[in-house]
Amino acid sequence: MSSVNWLEEVLKRKDDFINDLQGLLRIKSVLDEENAKEDAPLGQGIKDALQYMLDLGEKDGFTSKNVGNLAGHVEMGEGNELVGILGHVDVVPEGDGWSVEPYGGEVKDGKIYARGSSDDKGPTIAAYYGMKIVKELGLPLSKRVRLIIGTDEESDWRCVEHYFEHEEMPTTGFVPDADFPIIFAEKGISDYDLVQPPSEGQAKAKYELVSFQSGRRYNMVPDYAEVHLKVEEADTAEIQKYLAYLSEMKLEGDANFIDSELVLTLAGKSAHGAEPRNGKNAGTFMAEYLKTLELDDAGGKYVNTVSELHEKSRGEVFGIEYADEESGELTINVGVMSFSKEDGGRIGLNMRYPVTFGIEEGKKKIEAVLDEKGLQLENFTDSKPTYVKKDDPLIKTLQKVYEEQTGEKADLLAIGGGTYSRALDKGVAFGAMFPGREDVMHQKDEYAIVEDLFKASAIYAQAIYELAK
Repeated sequence: MSSVNWLEEVLKRKDDFINDLQGLLRIKSVLDEENAKEDAPLGQGIKDALQYMLDLGEKDGFTSKNVGNLAGHVEMGEGNELVGILGHVDVVPEGDGWSVEPYGGEVKDGKIYARGSSDDKGPTIAAYYGMKIVKELGLPLSKRVRLIIGTDEESDWRCVEHYFEHEEMPTTGFVPDADFPIIFAEKGISDYDLVQPPSEGQAKAKYELVSFQSGRRYNMVPDYAEVHLKVEEADTAEIQKYLAYLSEMKLEGDANFIDSELVLTLAGKSAHGAEPRNGKNAGTFMAEYLKTLELDDAGGKYVNTVSELHEKSRGEVFGIEYADEESGELTINVGVMSFSKEDGGRIGLNMRYPVTFGIEEGKKKIEAVLDEKGLQLENFTDSKPTYVKKDDPLIKTLQKVYEEQTGEKADLLAIGGGTYSRALDKGVAFGAMFPGREDVMHQKDEYAIVEDLFKASAIYAQAIYELAK
């Protein structure tokens, strides 16, 4: 069916496309467990968004199914094999500072503004219209096509976990929730804590570490650190020394004596944990300074452990440096740091490891290093990498479609982030953000370029047909 002008078919339906997208964008589908009910386990807004898509499917002649109010699907076609498309309708909270209504779906200057417009309601509607076009053209298919709708992608993925406990796994598929051209490899993601148990009966020191706090999320470089030190006597020279360190490192921060404590703060630069080198880790910079002080035993041990991780993001501390051609280097982000006399110390790490890395052997090496230091490994989680070979028919088909629709080369990408493709036995992330576009996901005034959504929908329509014909 090379005679089909896929973009022209999308544009014939552009008014309905925008109206259907606006209807979805106007639902505040933010996780709301405080007001969860049995039939709305993630909150009423999320349930409403899921039902909106299922009702849309019923209206347009698809087969729809609600799977426990956590996920659902709309389906077309016949056959034993199943092509899956995984999108999600939950969104992160809107936050402050918007210049437009965050759930209004306002269209201006060629953009549609709303939380979820680019992540992931816009791309999900684009994929839906791709299915709708194939169906309305009456094109013959030998496989079933199913748009699977998730509702917990921004949190714990309970949606796809529940869905695949009850529904079949697609034979192949793609996820419209990332970048074009094609993300064929996603690193494994592992979070874990390095734990220093509390200590008893320590000798006195000039400075006693009372508390150390930095970071809130494992997958973000911390941009703030605060430390409280018990001091024998206030010494303003110490404040000047700290401020000189900040100046030397080109960092912001402050130091003050409050009662019998010296309080130090430090502002770093946040970045996504997939590449720690893009940020300035406030916690590890703080530790670099603290290790120059005469600290109590427990505080000194904790600070030294954090300091050893400073600007060492490639696993070298644990002897697990690794890289492969498919997905690049192993990275480790020091995301959460906390210490108190009562609870001891904890360092939360986020590790992104290449698709060919042996995670079990890597874990053993981490445990061996920690054992030597008298530390413990806790809360180890592992989300396995996903990887489709470059010569797989899925890859070849999507490359062909992308190049025909855009006239540009369909380069294969590998990322440290995670999309729903890792929930599939065989799947890749495929758009909907085009190369060179600004990434405004999770930001105030989030938007999608309307023409890009139409273009993505044309790509998805052809891809669906090519994969299922």
